Amino acid sequence: MAKTVEDFNKRRLRSSNITVVISIALVLFLLGLMGLILINAQKYSDYIKEQLVVNAYFDENYDAKDSVKIAKMEAETFKKIQALGPVKKATYISREMAAEEAKKSMGIESSALFDENIFPSSIEVALKPEFVDPTKIEQTIKQIESTPGIIDVKNNSTLMVEVYNNLNNILKWILGFSLLFLILAIVLINNSIRLKIFSKRFIIKTMQLVGAKRRFILKPFIKEAIILGVIGAVIGLTVLFAGWYYFITQIGTPFAQDNNQLIILVVGIFLLGVFITVFSTIFATWRFLRSNVDDLYYS
Repeated sequence: MAKTVEDFNKRRLRSSNITVVISIALVLFLLGLMGLILINAQKYSDYIKEQLVVNAYFDENYDAKDSVKIAKMEAETFKKIQALGPVKKATYISREMAAEEAKKSMGIESSALFDENIFPSSIEVALKPEFVDPTKIEQTIKQIESTPGIIDVKNNSTLMVEVYNNLNNILKWILGFSLLFLILAIVLINNSIRLKIFSKRFIIKTMQLVGAKRRFILKPFIKEAIILGVIGAVIGLTVLFAGWYYFITQIGTPFAQDNNQLIILVVGIFLLGVFITVFSTIFATWRFLRSNVDDLYYS
């Protein structure tokens, strides 16, 4: 009979531990997923902003006799624009390249009907994401316009501002959901740990009544919490990044993944899972250590 009771208690303890580990793994998986979404949403936002280019044009009056002098001047201007702080990338577009692009857009195949010199050479400027900002874009355009050799700068500033505002709103919503998931993670893990400690409340009080110090009672519970937190975090993160790796390899992204950010996310989620588990264990155990024996029947 005693063996049957002992086996029952072991099965119940094992079942309780499995439930806690699964809860931790599931919650950290969802929290890590929101972290990945937030990181990549910021990257995708920056990627889109970099596609909003500014076109800086050279003088369209072109004389073939001065081609060497003009080429040298344009090369110097190109280097100056490349060196500007707000510039992420600059691409030189020659008159010939501009003419080819115009022929494609107009559907003209014959060069006989087309004069290549009617289009000025230009520089296509992609700005750094932080400068695609309503408060900075006009100043940046003026900076490009003031570069010697540039006579005109064209961009769709209205589109830039609209894209900037929309992307920022999306990022705010994602950040809000991430904070909500963080709160839910704390609540759910805390509830799982409290239920586990609740099943051991009589053992805790018995140890206290026979003279065991609170630190002595807390020690095995904290050790167990660390082990459960580590196992849950490892399972959750393994499933998360296995799924993410499959997503990246099958679908791909237009930008490279930042390994440093991923490492920070892994370490952060791992430590957070262990911390919440340990903190909840201490909090729940301490509650029963401070309670009276009669209170255990009504907890």
